[in-house]
Amino acid sequence: MAAPADFPNLKQDLSRRMDGALESLKKEFNGLRTGRASPALLEPIRVEIYGANQPLNQVANISVGGPSMLQVQVWDRSAAKAVEIAIRDSGLGLNPQTEGQTIRVPLPPLTADRRNELAKQAAKYAESAKVAARGVRRDGMETIKGWETKSEISKDDAKRWSDEVQKLTDSTIKKVDELLAEKEKDIKTV
Repeated sequence: MAAPADFPNLKQDLSRRMDGALESLKKEFNGLRTGRASPALLEPIRVEIYGANQPLNQVANISVGGPSMLQVQVWDRSAAKAVEIAIRDSGLGLNPQTEGQTIRVPLPPLTADRRNELAKQAAKYAESAKVAARGVRRDGMETIKGWETKSEISKDDAKRWSDEVQKLTDSTIKKVDELLAEKEKDIKTV
């Protein structure tokens, strides 16, 4: 546990950890399909190739080939079949078509039911990010309480610092809610 003079360091550490939860949420949101083609949709896919499990973006270039089409340009022709299989088996409901080193991935239109499912999944991701932020808050509060219990800081300092940690948490949760609202709007847009 750090010394009480290290509150700025504690606050910086808590802020960094909460920002990490937001970044993780953004990555999870990128993997959710919306009405538009986005290379981020395929980024979580991993390809079994060269005896290892590689991220797709390390074996191919992913680009948008139209509003509902993604193109995957595989760098090594022999890897094209493995990439096609990985995309098909990704659970995203995609049916890739291979033409040499280029794989075209048409995105079928989303049904209303599928949009609702994606919105629910986005809400689950957001809730996980909130839980992570609250866990970071708990760690900070426990550290401050420990300093107060050991009489290393006054009750007033403990209260003031706890309020700052709470403000940081509230700010992070507000950002999560904003990201969720934006993603839900994106998912529901036809």
